[in-house]
Amino acid sequence: MGDSPAGTIGANNIQVMAMEWLKDAFEVQTRGKGMLPITDLVESYLQDWNVREGMCFLYIPHASASLTISESYDPSSRQDVEAFYEQAVPEKQPWHRHTLEGPDDSPSHIRATLTQPSLSIPVDNGRLSMGIWQGIFLFEHRARSQRRRIEIRCLKTN
Repeated sequence: MGDSPAGTIGANNIQVMAMEWLKDAFEVQTRGKGMLPITDLVESYLQDWNVREGMCFLYIPHASASLTISESYDPSSRQDVEAFYEQAVPEKQPWHRHTLEGPDDSPSHIRATLTQPSLSIPVDNGRLSMGIWQGIFLFEHRARSQRRRIEIRCLKTN
């Protein structure tokens, strides 16, 4: 029959996979609209926590910023993504009603709904399991500088 995979019960074989739940938060100062790379910061948590295998979860509790995975090698790719959102969801539109905090108020919230507040990324061999050109970005949708909090959680297996 062969070996039983971890977590299953065989005829005379019981294997248990131990797991550990790790959590923290960090803050990032933005400079206004744009995509800020945070991959290295996230990977530093994995190293500090000695995570070899598991899942990494990121969450940003803000209504006008988001998290995304995008191409991280060529800066022109990031510029194209940022330009797309400027064209797709422009400021100062006559139909915007939600403008209490300025002309970026409604557009920043719309952009956040088109992107994502959370990411789940597998961890293999101590590294985030992303493509060679991929990176994690905090995507700031506000025109002014902001201090953003990001929650990081990791389910570590061994």
